[in-house]
Parts: sequence; C-alpha cells; structure tokens
Amino acid sequence: MQIRKQKMIAVLIALVAGSSASLAGVSPEQAARLGRDLTPVGAIKAGNSDGTIPEWTGGITRPPEGYRPGEFHRDPFRGDKPLFAITPQNFKDYQAKLNAGQVAMFGKYKDFKMIVYPSRRSGSFPQIVYDTSQKNAVTAKLVSDGDGVAGAAIGFPFPIPQNGNELIWNHKLKYKSTGGMRWANQAAPTASGAYTLVRLREEFLGPYYKPGNTIENINDVLLYFFQEVVSPARLAGNVLLVHETVNQTKTPRQAWVYNPGQRRVRRAPNIAYDNPGTASDGLRTNDMTDMFNGAMDRFDFKLTGTREMFIPYNDYLVHSGTVKLKDLVKPGHLNPNYMRYELHRVWVVDATLRPGKRHINKRRTFYLDEDSYQIVAIDHYDSRGQLWRYSEAGSINYYEVPTVWATVETHHDLQSGRYISGLLDNEEATPVNFGFQSTPENFSPQSLRKRGIR
Repeated sequence: MQIRKQKMIAVLIALVAGSSASLAGVSPEQAARLGRDLTPVGAIKAGNSDGTIPEWTGGITRPPEGYRPGEFHRDPFRGDKPLFAITPQNFKDYQAKLNAGQVAMFGKYKDFKMIVYPSRRSGSFPQIVYDTSQKNAVTAKLVSDGDGVAGAAIGFPFPIPQNGNELIWNHKLKYKSTGGMRWANQAAPTASGAYTLVRLREEFLGPYYKPGNTIENINDVLLYFFQEVVSPARLAGNVLLVHETVNQTKTPRQAWVYNPGQRRVRRAPNIAYDNPGTASDGLRTNDMTDMFNGAMDRFDFKLTGTREMFIPYNDYLVHSGTVKLKDLVKPGHLNPNYMRYELHRVWVVDATLRPGKRHINKRRTFYLDEDSYQIVAIDHYDSRGQLWRYSEAGSINYYEVPTVWATVETHHDLQSGRYISGLLDNEEATPVNFGFQSTPENFSPQSLRKRGIR
C-alpha cells in the first residue's frame, strides 16, 4: 500500500510537471486527501519503502519541557547519534542522494563533510494553517502568468502543487507568524577565514497571516520588512524598508533606504532581483534572501519531480547560544561538526531564465522540503550554464509558533572559494522573537529617519 501511494504521487507529478500555470485549484475530492494519505500541507504522509524516511505523525506538537519563548531553542533530538558521515573519500557512495552543489563541495574542500542523523519529520504548523490550506487548495489560483496569487488566505495556497510556480509560492507564503524581530547577522570570510561580523536587526509584519485577512483585502502587501545595520561602525545606521507585494507584476516591490550620512530617505528600486544584498561582498543577491524572494517574472519555474536527498534539517546545534562564532565560521565553509543532515523527500523545481530577461543566473535548481515547502538548497548556474554557487538553509521547527524556517543560510561561491552565512544570532542575547508585534505605521517611509541612527 505504501509503495502504491508513492507511485500514485509519482504519476501525478509526471502528468503535471510540464504543465503551464494552473488557472484554478484542485477539486474538493483531491483536497480531501489532505490529512489522510497526505499531510495537512500536502506531503506524503507515509515513509519511504526502506524505512529510512519515517511516517509523518504530526511533527513537533509542543516545545520541549522547560522551554520559554525568548530562549534559544532547545534541541528536541539532542540524544540522537550520528548514523554516518559523508566525506570527500566516500561521497560517491551516496551521490544518488546528493545535489550538484553538494557534490561540488566535496570536490573542492577536503575537510568538508556531512554528518547524517536519523530523519525526524518535525515539521508542523498551527491548526489555522492546516484549515486554511485545505480551503486554499480549492480556491487559490495563479494570476499574471504565475507571478501572482488570488483566492488564498493564511495557509499554503497550493498544498497539492501542480507546477513549479505553485511550489515557489508555497515557499514565499509559508506561515511565519504575523510578525517578529530577529538578528540576521552575517559573516563573509576571506579564503583565510578572516571576517567582520555585520550585525543586522530585522523586523517583519505579515498581513497575509493575520486571521480574517485574505490576499484580496491586504492591499497587495504580503510583508512589511525593516532592516537596520547595527555594526560595524562604518555601516551602522543604514536602514532598509521593503513593502513586499503579492503580485509584483501588478504592484512592484516598494523599497526605501535611509543613509545616516546624508540624513535622508530615498527610494531604492534596485533592491530586487540580482542586485547585491546588504553588505554581502557580492556573495548574495537580493532575491537570495530567505533563499528566494521577490518577483518571479524573470524565470520559468518547472516542477521536475521529487527525490530523496540529504539536507540540513533540525539544525538546533548550529542555532545554539552555546556555539561561538569563532568556532563556527571557518575558511571555505561553516564548521561541519555543528551541522546536522537528514534524509528527506524534496520537491525539485528547475528555474530557467526567460528569453529577453536579464539575471546573473541563467538557471537555478531549487530543492524544497516536502513537509514545509522551505527551500533547503539551491544550485545556481552562471551565464555559461556552469555551476557557480551552492546555497543551503539549515532549518528548525520554531515550535513556539510553530513553523519551519531557516536558522542559518549559507551561500557558497564555488568558483572563488568564498561564502557568506546569515542569521548568525548565536552570540545575541535572544534569537528570533515571534512575540514582537508592530503596526504598518512603523513601516512607513516617514518613519525611517526617526528610526535611523547617526
């Protein structure tokens, strides 16, 4: 029965993988599978045939005993022992479950390894996400040639995805609570390992996730985003404000910056696509934040299927407040002893540059965790079609929400040998705070100068 279900899913994927953007949701009969043979968000509930991927039984349903919101997240699986390590010496034995970027990492760095642990399907979301996802499955639709969404609220718009655009929208609209504050500190070490930590404080407010709201009544604003550079001194006080829209063909992203030296707020239309991210040394583009964000109109997104792959997952150790950055940030890559990898099923979406469009990447391949639609890895290809960068997101279940989201994002330049890691909050007093709430007024351009620091 288990194998039969997986074959049915495979047939469905084969039928729709090459289809164009769907115009309407699935039938009520198809949506009824959610919570039955599919999880409430659309993953295959059953494990795999050899038992290396377990059945989903609800994920993490409550925080570990003793946890209090505002603390660093305690590891629910701290008693797990590694199963094995994949190294440059043996990676070919596991290559069928590695992506191109991971294979390239083993070929480039002799000290790189992936320590593999038992697979824990820890993903979970609030009941309201499950309930609204089931409704969205019937009512949600792509608009503007796949660049926008209509007919959805709060939950995943396409829990039974039929094409690549729907999968990327599931990632973009993944529940993140109604708002919060986090430290998105980043390090971009040189080949020798030297770096200056850039401390970035971020606030976000998500109207889409507020009960009672729908895409149709949020004035096309998906997310309000505020980012302030706290240090180093030469960058301190620079502020970025973004109003991220749902349909960026209809309403392009709006962005503003405040420069304390000039003491003025100005529009920033270049905060989009492949322009360099804040203080990134050119190692991260704007649309690589949160692995992928922003307008989708420069690529064609094609669902190519599902596969089993070793991915960073349940990375509570790398998120721990006991880990010092000097021990974590090393030449070439993060210290692999702090990373945890597990075998999971992922959706695979191949994005190719549309004719007549411009981007530094000719192609990208996205790998999305089936239980959360979090993009967990990306292979980036340059204008020659050669593998250029590899990105991965070590994710955890922020169980006080709950939601699955990245706790560290790393983007490797495989040609230069450099990388940049973000969300490094290990040495801050508190990690992400989902209890922090704000109002749209605090995300207005008029508020920037008041909030900027000279």
